[in-house]
Amino acid sequence: MHVLRHTYASVLLDARESVKALSTYLGHTDPRFTLRTYTHLLPTSEDRTRRAIDTAFGENQAANDSSEAG
Repeated sequence: MHVLRHTYASVLLDARESVKALSTYLGHTDPRFTLRTYTHLLPTSEDRTRRAIDTAFGENQAANDSSEAG
């Protein structure tokens, strides 16, 4: 059950859910506890930057590729 709870928190944090909301979902009374417990799962600034650029270029490139092919 602990692994399932940890996975739930990991997936939500990776999806950029707020720590405050996650704290509520997990039943924690203090978001600081949630942050201390799961802070190692938060994406780093470099990860967020890389994803943003990959998304911008990946989605645009995929749209360009499909329009050129058709």
